Amino acid sequence: MQACITGCGVVSPLGNRLEDFDDALFEGVSAVRAEELQLPGAGPSRVPLARCNFDESSVAAPSKVPLDRGSAMALAAAAAATQQAAWAVGDTDPERIGLFWGSGMGGAASFDATCRGLYAEQRRIRPTSVVTAMPNAPLAELALRYAVRGTAMGYACACASAAVAIGEALRALRDGRLDMAIVGGSDALLSPGVIGAWQAMRVLAPLGGPADGDGRLACRPFAADRAGFALGEGAAALVLETEAHARGRGARWNLQLSGYASNCDGLHITQPDPTGQARAMHAALRDAGLAPGDIGHVNAHGTATTAGDAAEAESLRRVFGSTPPAVTATKSAMGHLLGAGGAVEFVATLRALQWRKAPPVAHAAALDAAFEIDLVRGPARKLPGLNHALSNSFAFGGTNAVLIASRID
Repeated sequence: MQACITGCGVVSPLGNRLEDFDDALFEGVSAVRAEELQLPGAGPSRVPLARCNFDESSVAAPSKVPLDRGSAMALAAAAAATQQAAWAVGDTDPERIGLFWGSGMGGAASFDATCRGLYAEQRRIRPTSVVTAMPNAPLAELALRYAVRGTAMGYACACASAAVAIGEALRALRDGRLDMAIVGGSDALLSPGVIGAWQAMRVLAPLGGPADGDGRLACRPFAADRAGFALGEGAAALVLETEAHARGRGARWNLQLSGYASNCDGLHITQPDPTGQARAMHAALRDAGLAPGDIGHVNAHGTATTAGDAAEAESLRRVFGSTPPAVTATKSAMGHLLGAGGAVEFVATLRALQWRKAPPVAHAAALDAAFEIDLVRGPARKLPGLNHALSNSFAFGGTNAVLIASRID
């Protein structure tokens, strides 16, 4: 059984409305910018970041407690998704509605601010700090907003968090446990301590070269000169329904979540394994009842790290052979959104299906000659027969998650 996608909402560095998101996505516009980071005990440094134009103070918390920025983004994305789905509280038995949400480091910005206030400014800690910073804070706020009485599950699988959340919702709908699910992911980690931690790991793209474009072109997935990623923030939400439920309330849709698989490499905490990634893609294809040749577009995980891109290029070669589909990597445009990445990138995959064209990477660097992939560069590529697309999310810890979407006409 496939799940009907009746609503979609996004808060992203490329825009907070689908129309704005589409414009930037298909034009290959990069939202990455160079910013200065100043940490105690260290000199200033420039880092590539992709921020959202989003005012968290405009979002009211159902719980009445202060909202983490990521939780506010989650609420905004879900509001847009439920509005597009033409669904409101009371339209469905609340015990038949589920929530499945991913966040890699949910509440980390609030925790960072709490520590800064305590240790650097000697300020008293807010009594609401725990419920603002806890990883399932977005899930809890969404449950209150939509009066959910069914399953409510939060997933923290690093960069695969949101993709796992979306896929596990599909399984719940298939099992008959739910009629509808609000799914997605959020992360807002652009606070000094969190940025500094990622910089210390040496995975952020260094700045200063002529190819960086003042940060805009710092993240170059699958390029010969790739050197790391930019850090971003954002959220995306989807409304998934069984076909019977969607038809019963008169909903309209033409996109479906048709396949999902997840597994673990079980080999290394940070180094990816092409064998595990290929196994996950093959399993997702079997789950959707599709062959590799049915996939016309892949939104790659594409972090622009040396090892990460090499592993993914090899896994794509193992799955698709000598006739690869059109591949893009949207982290080049909006940075790495960590736990939210699987959801926002799946939205990008859905937009490709909707318009039957593949967005380009947001850089013009030469493809690594060792990679046998069909990377979309320059203008967006029209794909008139595009009916099935695949989105990869591969995480620290070895978790691999693959989602497949299909278009019905």
